Amino acid sequence: MEVVRYLAAGGVVVRDGQVLVLYRPGRGEVRLPKGHVEKGESAREAALREVAEESGYDDLEIVADLGEQVVEFDYKGRHFVRRERYFLMRPRDPSCDKHSPAERQFIPAWLSWEDALAKLTFPAERAWVRRAMEMVARKASTT
Repeated sequence: MEVVRYLAAGGVVVRDGQVLVLYRPGRGEVRLPKGHVEKGESAREAALREVAEESGYDDLEIVADLGEQVVEFDYKGRHFVRRERYFLMRPRDPSCDKHSPAERQFIPAWLSWEDALAKLTFPAERAWVRRAMEMVARKASTT
C-alpha cells in the first residue's frame, strides 16, 4: 500500500465560550478548519490561511500553539500519515460576525465547547478541542 506523508495545520478558533466548527454536508462531517502546509510556508502561516479559506473568518490572531500529533488513516487504497499542528486562535474583533465567503463545501458555525466535543466527527479533532479548553481555563485562572 502506498504511504502518503504530509504536514497539516489548523486552528481551534474560540470566541465568547464558543468554538468555530465546519459542517461538511457532502460527507456528513463536522470538522475543525485545517489543511496542507504549502512549500515555503510555516505551520502558523498555513493555519491562518487554511482557517480563513475554509471558514471565511480572516481577521484572526494566534493566541497559543496547541502542539502537534500524528494521525494515520487509510483512504482510497492509500495509507496516510499526517502530522497535524494546531493553534488556539481568536477573532481580533470578538463582536464582529462578518466574514468572507467560506469554501462551498463547508458551513461555519459557532458551538459551545460541549456541543463541539459532541458533534465533531473525528476523535483527533475532539482531542484538539480538549487541549484548547485546558489552555483557555489555565489562562483564565492566571488572570
